[in-house]
Amino acid sequence: MSTCTKDGPRFPIGKPIITPAAQAALEAAGIPGVLLLARHLHGDWGDLSKEDQLQNDLALLLGMRLLSSYALLDGGKVSIITEADRSVTTILLPDGY
Repeated sequence: MSTCTKDGPRFPIGKPIITPAAQAALEAAGIPGVLLLARHLHGDWGDLSKEDQLQNDLALLLGMRLLSSYALLDGGKVSIITEADRSVTTILLPDGY
């Protein structure tokens, strides 16, 4: 259950960062990182289980860390993590954390 809203961003992202490996994976897939960042920012948590999406919804209310995961066409995945203090949002490969 995604909580995507059309009313704008659901939380501040802080400083956006992308790891070199995630940048290369997105470029190879032809997906702009800003597109996935926008989905994350609007509460579209991507390819997470229903339980993990609900956990993100709770984390959003409680000011905890947020995690999204997006599948790539080649079978890979890209994750986005916003820290609890909302100071940094990082786009990375799942094995990068």
